[in-house]
Amino acid sequence: MKKSGRLLGGIIIALGILFLMKNLGIFEPVWRVINPGALLGRFWPSLFLLLPGLLFHYSFFTGTRKDPGLLVPGGILLVLGLVFQFNMLFGGWDITWPLIIFSVAFGLFELYIFGNREKGLLIPIGILGGLSFLFFFSFSLSRLLNFNTRPYAIPVLLIGVGLILVSGGRKSRV
Repeated sequence: MKKSGRLLGGIIIALGILFLMKNLGIFEPVWRVINPGALLGRFWPSLFLLLPGLLFHYSFFTGTRKDPGLLVPGGILLVLGLVFQFNMLFGGWDITWPLIIFSVAFGLFELYIFGNREKGLLIPIGILGGLSFLFFFSFSLSRLLNFNTRPYAIPVLLIGVGLILVSGGRKSRV
């Protein structure tokens, strides 16, 4: 029964992703028009934000430069790259904009964790993280949960049900 549930869950996830991509218009722009300008127009955040952010992290964690200050721009670029790339592919600037504020808090939090753990850093981290959470909760969450105006509520629901079926309702055994 577990294998059939996982197979059914995988099929439901695939259907949900396909329906979501169709409703968001991903099929046509990416697969119909394959040219360098269209690809760069669609994936510029990966090239100009994600890649430098990953290089900052790589430089710190491999030991080539052990300056934890590298993690501040690295964390900011990493979060901004993820947010911008998500929005370039799926849209949703009205929902994800508080993550732009969160990116600075994330970079500073990485400096706090991997640096000297200066207590003074927790003040701007808390303020920026709190503002990001407040803005997300007050503005974005209400739009995100309004399934009547979103054409991708059912595909997201299918993906969620499929993930539950694939995981098989595993419970941690202690």
